[in-house]
Amino acid sequence: MNTFGQYFKVSIFGESHGPAIGVVLDGVPENIPLSEADFDADIARRAPGAIGTTPRREADRPKILSGVLDGYTTGAPLTIVFWNSNVQSQDYEQFASIPRPGHADFTANIKYNFANDPRGGGHFSGRLTLPIVAAGVVAKKILNADYGTEEAPQKLDVKISARLLEIGGERDASRWNELLKAVSDEGDSLGGIVECTATGLGVGIGDPFWDSVESCLAHAIFAIPGVRGIEFGDGFEAARMKGSQHNDPFGPEGPVKNGAGGINGGLTNGAPIVFRVAFKPTSSIAKPQKTWDFENKRQTTLQIKGRHDACFALRTPVVVEAMTAIVLADLL
Repeated sequence: MNTFGQYFKVSIFGESHGPAIGVVLDGVPENIPLSEADFDADIARRAPGAIGTTPRREADRPKILSGVLDGYTTGAPLTIVFWNSNVQSQDYEQFASIPRPGHADFTANIKYNFANDPRGGGHFSGRLTLPIVAAGVVAKKILNADYGTEEAPQKLDVKISARLLEIGGERDASRWNELLKAVSDEGDSLGGIVECTATGLGVGIGDPFWDSVESCLAHAIFAIPGVRGIEFGDGFEAARMKGSQHNDPFGPEGPVKNGAGGINGGLTNGAPIVFRVAFKPTSSIAKPQKTWDFENKRQTTLQIKGRHDACFALRTPVVVEAMTAIVLADLL
């Protein structure tokens, strides 16, 4: 459903063109300093505005409704809401009967007996990554909160960082704007690859099999709309290597290389967790596409209106960081 986590529970709600979207967080420890201003930096990293991003602009101001008193978390469920204002719902009216290729229009209509909200993608929209980013801000604070007592302090130093590695197969960032302009002029789109690194976790976090660190991260990362793959460490390249090339020798402080991406047997091994995420090209493109008209029972050509990213991967590094923080906060 819409809730992730066993101990740090994250529940998202709302639709892209509904009144509001938001998140409820349960399991947030008490006495963590938190204000609405704490969300600004990460929300700004997700915002559009760069070449290749959607012209839709929202204020995206978080409103904390519960779980904080006098600037500190209370231990009660924390609710954060974002109000939608800049919507153009008329652009989506036809998708109930003429689904967009690559989108959830068709599958959602069948699952929910055509009661699904198609406007802006409804609950399936990438706009729902905004409350995920907000949850990530809280999770990052949990990961680095000061626990214990003055005599026996307990504090982790977890750092999570994600960056865009490539767009449309191109790793030279100096060429990205040129590529994005060209693909926008064609009415088409591009995908991308994001790499994420998490450090400061120590050894032994996670469990074998179902709750391995890779299993939990993959579960959460694939919840981000548009993800097509994830690989850890050497990733798929490991299948082309010999064991002597892929194995990580150990030194006095743990692995001396990182082919496993910081995880052995589902447990952190002390090395940085390193993984890469593949994002598909944006499905909503201006170029005409073939699809099926379910009302008139015939194939038709669809040219999608509306405001869309030429490459939504540009805005996803902070979302990948947030999902990673959510998973690690739950595991810890």
